[in-house]
Amino acid sequence: MKALRTPDERFTDLPGYPFKPNYVFVDDTDNGPLRMHYVDEGPRDAAPVLMLHGEPSWSYLYRKMLPVFVEAGYRAIAPDLIGFGRSDKPTKQGDYTHARHVEWTGKLVRQLDLRNITLVCQDWGGLIGLRLITEEGARFGRVVAANTILPGFPMNAPELKGVFGMGRFIKTIAAFGAWYAFSQLNPSWKAGTVVGLGVARKMLPEIRAAYDAPFPSSAYMAGARVFPRLVPKDRLANRKTWEQLMRWEKPFLCAFSDKDPIMREMAGIIPALIPGAKGQPHTTIRGAGHFLQEDNGEELAGVIVEFLRRR
Repeated sequence: MKALRTPDERFTDLPGYPFKPNYVFVDDTDNGPLRMHYVDEGPRDAAPVLMLHGEPSWSYLYRKMLPVFVEAGYRAIAPDLIGFGRSDKPTKQGDYTHARHVEWTGKLVRQLDLRNITLVCQDWGGLIGLRLITEEGARFGRVVAANTILPGFPMNAPELKGVFGMGRFIKTIAAFGAWYAFSQLNPSWKAGTVVGLGVARKMLPEIRAAYDAPFPSSAYMAGARVFPRLVPKDRLANRKTWEQLMRWEKPFLCAFSDKDPIMREMAGIIPALIPGAKGQPHTTIRGAGHFLQEDNGEELAGVIVEFLRRR
C-alpha cells in the first residue's frame, strides 16, 4: 500500500487551530503501519469525548468544540481518519473500505486505552462510529449523533411508522444522489469547496483554505473521493450492527440541524429504533447546514456538555 504524508508546513498557523499534533501507528493487517493523527486536549485522566469527522473534513471541523469540552473538564480527542488531515493517505481508492476505517479507528481507541467514552459522530464519523460502538461496547458510555445515520436500518420496522416513510426516503435519496453525482463526475473538487457548500453561514476564504490544507494535490484525495461509493456497501455488516444497535440501552442523543438537505429527513430514525435514545432531549441545531460543527460548533458542544452533566 503506497501512502502519502502531507508536509507539516501545510498545517502551520491555521486559523483557530492551535492544537499540538499527536500520533499513533495503526496496522492495516495487510501492508504495514499507517500514521494516524489525533488532537488530544484536556486532562488525560478525565472522561474522554471522542469526536469523529466525516468527508471531506478533518479534525479542523471540531476546533470550535474542543475548548468547550476542555473547559467543562473533559478530555477532548479528535482524530483524523486515515486519508484525511494529518493522517497518512493511501493513494489507491481500493485501499479504503468501511471495515478498514472501523478497524483503524478501533486501533487508535485501544492504543489510547480509552474508556467511558462519549462518542460524538457526524457524517461518515457515524458510519464508522456506530459500527465501532458495537464492536467495542464496553469502552463506550454514551453517544451523540449529529447529521449521520448508518445504512441498513429496517425501513419496515413498526417503530418507524409515521417517522420515516417513503416520502422522506425519496427526499433523502434525491439529496444524496445529487452529492454522489457531483463527487463522482467532477474530478477536481476540493475539500474546502465541499465544506463551503455544506454550511449555512458564509465561510471565509482562509477557513476554506484550512480544509484544503491536508490535500496538496489530487494524489492525496483518494480517501475523500471514494467515500460516497462506500455508503451503499457492507449491507450485511450494517444490518448486523443494527441488530445490536436496536438493543443499545446506553444514553444516545441526536443533535441534527435544520438545514441539512440529506440528513434532516432522517432525524427521527435513531430515537425510534435505539432504546438508549428513548426519552432523551434530542435537539435541532437551528440555522446550521450539514457541517453543523462549522456553523454552530459552540452551541453543539454546549448541548453535549449539558447532556453529559445530566447523565
